[in-house]
Amino acid sequence: MDTLKITVGDLVFIAKLEVEDAPQTCAAFTKQLPFTSQLVQARWSGESAWIPLGDMQFGVGYENHTSYPSRGEILLYPGGISETEILFPYGATHFASKMGQLAGNHFLTIIEGREHLAEVGKRVLWQGAQAIVFAVLD
Repeated sequence: MDTLKITVGDLVFIAKLEVEDAPQTCAAFTKQLPFTSQLVQARWSGESAWIPLGDMQFGVGYENHTSYPSRGEILLYPGGISETEILFPYGATHFASKMGQLAGNHFLTIIEGREHLAEVGKRVLWQGAQAIVFAVLD
């Protein structure tokens, strides 16, 4: 498996697992599939949505980590300074929390449906939480 299907409401994305650069994160995340949650507007990271995961542990450290993901480069923050979370950038992003700058593991890259990223931003900003599902591509 090298791709996942991500559904946000009625929007569908195909994302490539970054197995070469983040093998531990990809393995830990795919064990959780299908992964269902709520996507909300990020508070400190700019044009990005996030999935707060509290004290959930994936058992990974930092790998392929960045503070400046491009739109469609999905990060897993394994916890530490702030709570565990998934960051879903739909535009210009500087990953941060109330504690300051963070770095998360870039483990997924959207390769299909990128034209819908701005719509995700509009929805989380103006409509609130959006259902999100990560699943194995059929």
